[in-house]
Amino acid sequence: MSDDLVLRAPLPSDEPVARAAQAALTADGFDFGLRPDDEPWLAYLDRLDREHRGDGLPPGRVASTFLYADVGGRVVGRASIRHTLTDTLCVEGGHVGYAVLPEERRRGYATAILRRSVAFLRARGVGPVLVTCREDNAGSLEVIRRCGGVLDAGWPSSRPYGDRVAPTLRFWIPPAP
Repeated sequence: MSDDLVLRAPLPSDEPVARAAQAALTADGFDFGLRPDDEPWLAYLDRLDREHRGDGLPPGRVASTFLYADVGGRVVGRASIRHTLTDTLCVEGGHVGYAVLPEERRRGYATAILRRSVAFLRARGVGPVLVTCREDNAGSLEVIRRCGGVLDAGWPSSRPYGDRVAPTLRFWIPPAP
């Protein structure tokens, strides 16, 4: 099933899907990356396009690409791909963040999302790729390892992840040979 997964830009018709995905992931302690409620949908899509191009970014933001993971016309997750790293992204976030909707998990979608995100970055000359993960997220740890992630042994694992207690681990996915 994960072979059919494509990463694509959000469309004007995706607003109801995005709202439902945001609600499902928020209940699960994750984020779908939906815009603030007071930002009109088309303005949100325009902002995502500007962020992709790196135009008019606020301080501390880097060019990034936000994509939906689509399988047969059904949104199953998302990827947030940062083109470069800041000091903050080196601690939390890395180059790639991803999420799979709760009802779509355990089908290989997270692995496919991360692999395609890494390929996206490699095509832009980025490598190695940094991915961070909470130490208690067994599913994501396995996904990162399946995608070639190597634990950054020099990283102190006692660092908290945002407002969560679980430490953050850093993994580097080496450039393709």
